[in-house]
Amino acid sequence: MAKILVAEDERDIRELIAFTLQFAGHEVITTSNGEEALQAVRTQRPQLVLLDVRMPRMDGYEVCKEIKTDPQTKTIPVIFLSAKGQESEIRSGLEAGAEQYLLKPFSPDQLIEQVNKVLAGR
Repeated sequence: MAKILVAEDERDIRELIAFTLQFAGHEVITTSNGEEALQAVRTQRPQLVLLDVRMPRMDGYEVCKEIKTDPQTKTIPVIFLSAKGQESEIRSGLEAGAEQYLLKPFSPDQLIEQVNKVLAGR
């Protein structure tokens, strides 16, 4: 069981991800924009962050770069969630410091599999 932060601006998707992770036994913190996500990472210290790429206030890439440049949070793994599967988008996500890039739509099983894989690699 891990504490996982989910940053997703679309409420339905955010709730579905939170439900899936809670069902798998994880503790879930949800935020709806990049600024909230960064603040929650700093105060809650999750063991994993799921970041939507396109969010208000700060996009996922900016949030990931901030997480990875802060000595207090740089070891927290990040998985990007995005509907955009272009090679350049995926490369940008990995260059920003993400461990994984999960394309929407994904099944609950795919989500749990990726989360478990990243958590096991810590």
